[in-house]
Amino acid sequence: MRPSQGVPLLAALLTGLTVLGPAAPAGAQVPGHCARQERLQVPGAERQESACLPDLTTAGLAGTPYTDMGDQAGLSAKGTRHPSGVPGVQIDGYFPDDSRSNATHGWAHDAQFVIRLPDDWNGGLVVTGAPGTRRQYSADTIVSDQVLAQGFAYAATDKGNTGADFFTDGREPGDAVAEWNRRVTELTKAAKRAVRQRYGKAPRRTYMTGISNGGYLTRWQLENRPELYDGGVDWEGVLWTTRGPNLLTSLPVTVARTFGTATDEDLLRAGFAPGSRFLWPYHEKAYWGLTQKMFRAEFDPSYDPKCPGATAGTTVPEILAPCASDAAYDYASRPASVHRAVAKVALTGRIGKPLITLHGDLDTLLPVATDSDVYARMIDGRGRGALHRFYTVQDGTHTDGLYDTYPDRLRPILPCYRSAFTALTRWVERDVTPPADHVIARPADGDVVNSCSVE
Repeated sequence: MRPSQGVPLLAALLTGLTVLGPAAPAGAQVPGHCARQERLQVPGAERQESACLPDLTTAGLAGTPYTDMGDQAGLSAKGTRHPSGVPGVQIDGYFPDDSRSNATHGWAHDAQFVIRLPDDWNGGLVVTGAPGTRRQYSADTIVSDQVLAQGFAYAATDKGNTGADFFTDGREPGDAVAEWNRRVTELTKAAKRAVRQRYGKAPRRTYMTGISNGGYLTRWQLENRPELYDGGVDWEGVLWTTRGPNLLTSLPVTVARTFGTATDEDLLRAGFAPGSRFLWPYHEKAYWGLTQKMFRAEFDPSYDPKCPGATAGTTVPEILAPCASDAAYDYASRPASVHRAVAKVALTGRIGKPLITLHGDLDTLLPVATDSDVYARMIDGRGRGALHRFYTVQDGTHTDGLYDTYPDRLRPILPCYRSAFTALTRWVERDVTPPADHVIARPADGDVVNSCSVE
């Protein structure tokens, strides 16, 4: 068994999402269930299989080969309401690739994708990339279900490599993460063509969105491929900058704390929120060490040959455990080659289309102080502030599943994300300017699992 197959928690490293949109415009429907299915050929796909299904949501797909509920674990809180009853066409397939980490459908082939085309189409397309080290179905309950119910077509990619040892893909340091961006661009172009085949017209609007690694992908696409999209929602995207901050500057102190060479005060000085202390023991076991060594192995593989990354172990505890050498990791002093590897995927803040960012103030993997706070300043520094809105969610953390353990201390971000997506579509399609940047306060009562407003 590959190490990544036995570690469901590590998939939640950098995760999740959900969306709403406008009602379907008149005349957008294609008569007949799964009309034109026989015409669908995804451009560039090496393999594809299409199916006409009575329900494209997880309510209808659970237990079938058309989704993977296990890969969605931990991304939403119990009690989250999910829509259902959306008939249409699903296309599964993959693009040419030479790596084999994704075993979905027994294909043992990366660059897998899913495209869903509802019978009742609203003229839009939503694209996402898998959060964390997960695969193409990972955002189904928190993204696909909701956008399909609103009439959007939907497309998702596994990013071209999966699992805790994703860094073994690529020839040079940084290549595996750089592929993530290329695969999203590839899928977006292909999905637009598939939409045209299905409905006889190209999408009226295309939105990019994602959480954590998916949020990073959203930022990168709007900076580097803005012509493909009309806007995006970034849910706590990972920040990569050549000089820092990035994961290799924020996580070493957490590893040092694990080995007793750093204190709680050191974490606070590094940007971790004081109110997040109750989450530190969990993150120490499930996130910090693994995340540090995975990405250090991706961008700086020569640092410690004895502990290359997630493959430094065979049992779940060994895989999740940090490398002692990472406690002393100093990104600033590493060779220029390491910084060049990060530069391949670095963000600049130069977004070209409207973007809404959400981030929880108790995020204990990507502290808001060293991530979205910084990215918002980067956008302003590039003179693109008019295209950006940034909402901090009080008591939100990196994955909503933790709310079920701490319902008195946390709140799910998902309902706020849904509200933010609605705000984005109104901004893009009706020129309704969203509210200014602010903190979304946690309400004293009510259904925090399913209700939130960015207004």
